[in-house]
Amino acid sequence: MKRYWKYVKPYLYAFILGPILMITEVAGEVILPALMARIINVGAANRDVAYIAEMGGIMILTAFVMMGGGIGGAWFAAKASISFGADLRNDCFQKVQSFSFRNIDSFSTGSLVTRLTNDITQVQNLIMMGLRMMLRAPGMLIGAIIMAVAMNPGLARIFLIILPVMVVTIGAIMLTAFPRFTVMQKKLDRVNSNIQECLQNVRVIKSFVRGGYEEKRFLQSNGDLKESSLRAFRIVILQMPLVAFFMNATTLAVVWLGGQEVLAGTMPVGNLTAFTTYIIQVLMSLMMLAMVLLQSSRAIASAKRINEVLDTRVDLTDEAAAQKEKQVEKGRIEFRHVSFRYYKESREKVLDDVSLTIEPGQTVGIIGSTGCGKSTLVSLIPRLYDADEGQVLVDGVDVRDYSLRHLREGVGMVLQKNVLFSGTVEENLLWGDESASHETVRRAAQAAQADGFLSAFPEGYDTFLGQGGVNVSGGQKQRLCIARALLKKPKILILDDSTSAVDTATEAKIRESFSTALKETTKLIIAQRITSVMEADRIIVMDEGRIVGQGSHTELLSGCSAYREIYDSQMDREVSAS
Repeated sequence: MKRYWKYVKPYLYAFILGPILMITEVAGEVILPALMARIINVGAANRDVAYIAEMGGIMILTAFVMMGGGIGGAWFAAKASISFGADLRNDCFQKVQSFSFRNIDSFSTGSLVTRLTNDITQVQNLIMMGLRMMLRAPGMLIGAIIMAVAMNPGLARIFLIILPVMVVTIGAIMLTAFPRFTVMQKKLDRVNSNIQECLQNVRVIKSFVRGGYEEKRFLQSNGDLKESSLRAFRIVILQMPLVAFFMNATTLAVVWLGGQEVLAGTMPVGNLTAFTTYIIQVLMSLMMLAMVLLQSSRAIASAKRINEVLDTRVDLTDEAAAQKEKQVEKGRIEFRHVSFRYYKESREKVLDDVSLTIEPGQTVGIIGSTGCGKSTLVSLIPRLYDADEGQVLVDGVDVRDYSLRHLREGVGMVLQKNVLFSGTVEENLLWGDESASHETVRRAAQAAQADGFLSAFPEGYDTFLGQGGVNVSGGQKQRLCIARALLKKPKILILDDSTSAVDTATEAKIRESFSTALKETTKLIIAQRITSVMEADRIIVMDEGRIVGQGSHTELLSGCSAYREIYDSQMDREVSAS
C-alpha cells in the first residue's frame, strides 16, 4: 500500500469526499423506512392527511439530498479512481521505457500490453467500487441492524443465524476464485500476444498462406482463455443466486414471524413493513461487500502482475556513471577484450575476446556470415546491451561512465529492422532533430536519396505513414530511416545492413553523400554485400564472434581466407546472374 500512496495523495480530497457523500445516501436509506412506518402507523391509521403530507414532504426532501450525495459521491469516486489509474499507467509505461532489451525479453509484449491496460483497469475498477461502497455498505449494514433491533429485538435475532452463514459462504467463494483469476489473466496475456504477433506479421502470414494455421493457434489460445474465464466465473456466479436465496428466505421468515406478531397486536403493521425493508438492506449491504471482495480477488491478482513490472530491476542504467555530463565529441571507438552472451547461463559466447580500435571520422565496414556477432558488436556502443567481459570505450571513456542520454545522443543507428511510426514523413524524420527546419529535413532526405520519391508523393513530406510505414516500400523505408539518422548529425553513425533493399546505384550515391555530409563522423557499415564496404577505410571480418581479419579490401583479398571466400562466392553469383 505504501507504493500506491503516491497515486492517492494528489487526489486525496476526492478519496475522502467520495465516501463521505455516499454516507448521505446511507442516512436516507436508513431514515426512509422509519418515516414510511410512521405514515402507516399514525397517518393511515388515524386518517390524518396532514400528517401523511408532512411525512411525505420530508421523504421527498430526503430523496433529493440522497440524490445529490449519490451523484457527488459517484463523481469523486470516478475522479479518484480514473486519476489513480492514469498516473499508475504512466509510471508503468516509464518503467517499461527504461527496460533493457534483457528486461523486455523477460516479458512478452502481449503481457506488457495486458498489464498496462487490463490489469490497471481492474485495480481502477476496485478503487471506484471501493470508494462507493467503502462507507455505504458497512453504514447501511450497521444502520439497518440498529433500526431493526430498535423496532423489534426479538425478531432481529434472525440476524444471528443468517449473517454467519452468508459470511462463510461468500468467504469460501472468494478463496476459490482468487487463484482462478490469476490463471485467467495469464491466458489473456497469451491471447494478446497472439493477436499482436498476427497483426504485425500479417503480410508474412498471407504470403505463406498460413492464415488457417494462425486461426488454429488463435482458436486454441482463445479457447484456453474462455475455459479459464468460465472456470473463474463458475464460482463467482454462485454468489448472486446464493445471496438472493438468503434474502428471500430471510424475508419470508420475517414476514411469517412478524405477521404472527401483527395478528397478535404486539407489532404495528408499519413496523413490519419497515423491518422487512431493513432486512433487505442488511442483506444488500452484505451483497455489496461481497461484490467488493470479488473485485478485490481479481484486482489483487492484477496488482501482483503490475508490481512485477514496477519491481523489475533494470539491469542497464547510468546510475553509477562517473561522467554524467560527458558528451561524445570525436567518435573514437575502442573494444578491449570484449565478450558477450545474450543469456548469462549460456556457455556459448556471441562475442569472444574482441579487441578493436576505430579512429574518429573513419569509415569501417563490418562483414561476416549471418549470426557471427556483427549487430551485437555495434549494439554495445550505445549500450543497448552491456559487455559481460572487457570494456567498450568512446573517446577514451567507458560507455558505462556516460549518461545513457548523452551517449545515445552522440550515436545514430539505422537498424536491420527499419521502424517508422504513425504520422507524417516529416514528423518521423524530426526524430533526428525535433527543432530542424523543413529545409534541413529536406537536405537530410536528399543525402539519403529519399527526396526524389518524397517529392513525387501528392502530399510530399506531409504524406501520412501508416503504423510501421506500411504504405512505403522496403527500400523507401530504409532511406527514410537513414535520413532520420543523418538529421541527428551524430558523432558515430551505425548502419546495420540498412541498404539491403536499395539498388547498388542508389547505395553508391548514399555512400558518396556520407563523405560530404558526415565527413567528421565515424561510420560503421554492417553489410552482407562486399560491394557495400569495398571502399571503406577499413573492413572488419567476423566469424563466430571473433575478428578473423581486418584491413583494406586489397589487403583482405590477399591475406584473409574468410574474406576471400565471401568475395568469390558473391562474384560468382554476379557472373552467373549476368
